[in-house]
Amino acid sequence: MRKWWWKIICILFLGYTVVAGFLMPVPRLNILNETIRNLYFHVPMWFTMTILFTASFIYSIKYLRSSKLEDDIYAVQITNTGIFFSILGMCTGLEWAPYTWGAAWSNDPKQLATALSMLIYFAYIVLRGGIKDEEKRAKISAVYNIFAYALMIPLLFILPRMVASLHPGNGGNPGFNTYDLDSDMKKVFYTAGLGWILLGVWIASLKIRVELIKYKDELY
Repeated sequence: MRKWWWKIICILFLGYTVVAGFLMPVPRLNILNETIRNLYFHVPMWFTMTILFTASFIYSIKYLRSSKLEDDIYAVQITNTGIFFSILGMCTGLEWAPYTWGAAWSNDPKQLATALSMLIYFAYIVLRGGIKDEEKRAKISAVYNIFAYALMIPLLFILPRMVASLHPGNGGNPGFNTYDLDSDMKKVFYTAGLGWILLGVWIASLKIRVELIKYKDELY
């Protein structure tokens, strides 16, 4: 039970997010209207992605210091899970954009920066697939992963804020925290954020366990 408590919380939080997210009344805001419910899904995907990429960045540094292939397994599986959530974040954004901006793709600075960051991480997968030697692959991909994370931070969190942007909180646009969101909506949003983060950790932990089992089988 001690090992499962956070997974139970994850299931309960996501269940609450889905039910309350679709059924609970939301404030009527200009343009957004009912589409504001996507806030419970789109934004937490990016939260989860960022946390996973940060954890992967840390494990890549650990590998370069320890040369333990277990650290490389952690880094790559956490990165793969982060890439999965980046795709979910982009898809939910493309679904939301036509209702608020008039088109799925508007060449918004944050859209472009996000797409570029995703391509950098996709290249990480390609890089690992092109190197056969295990230790060489781990070392090169660890360096690349650190490079990718160092680019992601300014691309997603610094550069878009320096130019005009359609995204809330960027280019002078107010963020959702300044909108008239009621307390019930905030509860769902915070619950959703934690629920999706826990799901990301859960998926990554399962992938890591599988790869560690394969690695140990190869050793013995």
